[in-house]
Amino acid sequence: MVISSTQAIPDTEAVPQHVAIIMDGNGRWATRRHLPRTAGHAKGVQAVRRAVEACGRRGVRYLTLFAFSSENWRRPADEVSLLMRLFVQALEREVDKLQEQGVRLHVVGDLSPFEPRLRELIAQAQDRTAGNDRLHLTVAANYGGRWDILQATRAMLRARPELAADPDAIDEAALAEHLSMAWAPEPDLFIRTGGEQRISNFLIWQLSYTELFFTDKYWPDIDAEALDAAFEWYRTRERRFGRTSAQLRDAKR
Repeated sequence: MVISSTQAIPDTEAVPQHVAIIMDGNGRWATRRHLPRTAGHAKGVQAVRRAVEACGRRGVRYLTLFAFSSENWRRPADEVSLLMRLFVQALEREVDKLQEQGVRLHVVGDLSPFEPRLRELIAQAQDRTAGNDRLHLTVAANYGGRWDILQATRAMLRARPELAADPDAIDEAALAEHLSMAWAPEPDLFIRTGGEQRISNFLIWQLSYTELFFTDKYWPDIDAEALDAAFEWYRTRERRFGRTSAQLRDAKR
């Protein structure tokens, strides 16, 4: 299991090894063009394809995309229905390309409310790409950071019921191994498009020491050049993980 950045200092590289993205602004992109919001979501699928290809070429190992939050059920019913259809279509059309590119697909979140056909396609896509290791693409669907911590707590207590009587024995490692992305390192770089500057219940455990990059660009406008701008900004960051700048300089000597 990957060690938490609050417990150990992770290795850092010029290219972020794990990039997490909130793909925001699809609806506003469409509204600006006097199109229905649904057109923006359809356009956003193309941006997903560009991001996967660009990250693969640049040596990113893990790409995590926030596709549908546990709070997105509050949106208009027709918009939620379209998002579900787009998810089905993407799984039907894109898995061949993922396989060709050596991309392994993971889907995390509470999948129980989804239609059986969608759950079946998710399982098939994950099984088909399970042998790939060039890029791990994780889609967070019906996901929330608080849900993740809650389900991890329940799973931990089911696996180790003795901890309920001895809470002092609970440490980060005991809980973290049950998080939905326990197999992946914590994100190095978080990107949110669309101009908002918050993490919106996304990976709230894992983002503790992640560099946060916000852009006004709407998700459908994101391309390789926009990602390169975020990566260039990332390279300017001094990742101290609690240390001083002097300690960081000494460690590099």
